[in-house]
Amino acid sequence: MTAQPKTWEPDQPFPTNRGRVLGLLAAPVFVTLTVLLIIGYQSTLTRVSLTVDGETQTLRTHQTTVEAVLREAGLALYPEDVVIPALSEQLTPGTNVTVYRSRPVLVQVDGRTIEARTRSTTTDEVLAELGLQVNAHDEVQRLDSLSDKSPIQIHIKRAVPVTVQEAGSPPLHLYTTAGTIGEALYEAGIILYLADNVRPAMSSAVKPGTRIAIERSVPVTIQVDGRTLRMRTHRYTVGDVLADLGVSLQGMDYAQPAMNAPMGDGQEIRVVRVREEIEIQQEPIPFQTQWAPDPELALDSPQRVGQEGRPGVFERRIRVRYEDNAEVDRWVEAEWMAQAPQPKIVNYGTKVVLRTLDTPTGQVQYWRKVRMFATSYNAASAGKSPDHPRYGITRLGWQMRFGIVAVDPGVISLGSKVYVPGYGIGDAADTGGAIRGLRIDLGYDDDNLVSWYRCVDVYLLAPVPENIDYVSALYHPRCQ
Repeated sequence: MTAQPKTWEPDQPFPTNRGRVLGLLAAPVFVTLTVLLIIGYQSTLTRVSLTVDGETQTLRTHQTTVEAVLREAGLALYPEDVVIPALSEQLTPGTNVTVYRSRPVLVQVDGRTIEARTRSTTTDEVLAELGLQVNAHDEVQRLDSLSDKSPIQIHIKRAVPVTVQEAGSPPLHLYTTAGTIGEALYEAGIILYLADNVRPAMSSAVKPGTRIAIERSVPVTIQVDGRTLRMRTHRYTVGDVLADLGVSLQGMDYAQPAMNAPMGDGQEIRVVRVREEIEIQQEPIPFQTQWAPDPELALDSPQRVGQEGRPGVFERRIRVRYEDNAEVDRWVEAEWMAQAPQPKIVNYGTKVVLRTLDTPTGQVQYWRKVRMFATSYNAASAGKSPDHPRYGITRLGWQMRFGIVAVDPGVISLGSKVYVPGYGIGDAADTGGAIRGLRIDLGYDDDNLVSWYRCVDVYLLAPVPENIDYVSALYHPRCQ
């Protein structure tokens, strides 16, 4: 017989291992208890904001006082540091604790080093806290690092009184921090020269109450060869001073004052170097262009240069005077034409040749072909209203019609005939305000106007007029 599957009835226990069921039920209970303990611990923490030197962090703590939470944060305090609120204050949720740290100070003064801490920022405040007095002549130097946590270093150098006695002047009482006599005189702005006599020596150490005696020599300033020399001298004349310096005058050179002038206190001497040079200036003379007719050259043939132009040359001889390399004068000594200009001669053709042209209406005879810019018009577009007495009347008094063209009389003679491919033969019987140069306006009747706006070849038909512009341009700018 085939075995039948077992069935589970609702009133019977589920067929499983009892110990295994209890173990599975215990694990979730343990996890839940652990989570509840952690949540309970976290819920009792106090949230505190701590700011130290401008940097803020948030802490959660079971400490109850400001001092305790700072100790828990590992923050060491100095007596000069400032804590807000006070260290003994009780913490409450959301308490903001701010710590202003003091900064170390090292002061070197009077041969000793003073170490301290301060929250002051200016040198005067720091020195006042330390009870150090600084006189107006003392030298105070402060060396700060880029880091706010590094020490403030202040060096104080005490000034001592000295007296400077110069012949002919009242004594000068000074305070100085210099180490030597020379440095003290330099800081005081007292200029010394090699010839001056200073006692004690310039390298002697400065001591409180030192008396410095200065015996002056006579000052003199010499300007020579682009240099300014300042020296002290006991010589009596300008020439003697220049001789001591090895400065000599040559050629046209001179001295101001003169060489035999006596020396004075603060004397200024100028040695002027003089030279003269000759310049030859060349100035081109432009050549002229001359047009010459050539009866053997056909009209409108390319022009030929019969003679190349050559500029002439005009020359001047100029004398230039220099003093200390600066030009002070110039004048023309002579001038002449070194080479005469040669004109450029251009030959143009005057030979008129009659030619024939096949057209749709038969052959025509022309004597010139001109490249022109063509437009078109009729009576209605000529700029006059129909009630105008000159409406439809051309420059020659003809009635406007197809076959009449407007031209510039300076280019095409009025009354002559032209041929335009695509248009036909036209009578040059009209002009126009915009018809200038190589421009032609093709006439139409009012009912057959055709728009033109392009370059065309215009044939000037025989007979040949009496007056011909042989050298006029043969191309409109748009038609090049």
